[in-house]
Amino acid sequence: MENEPILHVRDLRQEQPLFSPAVRTVAQVISYLLHPLFIPTIITFLTVHALPEYFVNFKQDSIRFPYDKLYFRVISISLFFPLLTVMLSRALRFIDSFYLRTQRDRIIPYVASIIYYFWAFYTFIREGVSPAFYNAFFLGIFLAVIIAFIANIFIKISMHTIGWGGVIGFLLALMGGMQMNVTIPLVITFFVAGLVATARLVLSAHSSAEIYAGFGVGILSQLIAYLIVG
Repeated sequence: MENEPILHVRDLRQEQPLFSPAVRTVAQVISYLLHPLFIPTIITFLTVHALPEYFVNFKQDSIRFPYDKLYFRVISISLFFPLLTVMLSRALRFIDSFYLRTQRDRIIPYVASIIYYFWAFYTFIREGVSPAFYNAFFLGIFLAVIIAFIANIFIKISMHTIGWGGVIGFLLALMGGMQMNVTIPLVITFFVAGLVATARLVLSAHSSAEIYAGFGVGILSQLIAYLIVG
């Protein structure tokens, strides 16, 4: 009797490359330091110092140091309130982890962020003292979060690459719409974005498709926002 063929069952899951603990630690540090929650504050700091003529009203409205009220406002909306939302959600056991590893965990933070960023955009444009490209930046974040929230039904899109893709889109909008020479900042941003994407892949936090989808959403949202209000 002939030997029956042996069936080898293969694991259908994609094999993830193994990285040393040191590499993973570096990737984790990069993910923390370049977290998308910091991006609105970073962009605000860089724009008010690179283009102070567009933010004269905010400087005149300062209390203790230049642009302090603007910084407080941006940090509250983009950093403090989102962190508070995640902490309360975790304390009430609405989410399983601060890291928002699952699509379910991301629902409440997404909904809260949609509210926060709409309020930021609405108040800035209602006051009429901030430059159009700055208003477009917050509208772009608002649009990106909405798209990510909808996409979250199907895919755990990368928040990190949405954020840094948004910075790329913001700079492209300035370059194309206002003819600003932002070549050097754009090159630096591409490098930082690549570093962040690599870190997320090293940590196996996302697939390549989720990384690229994040970049696409971030870039397109900013360009669309600039076409609307820029």
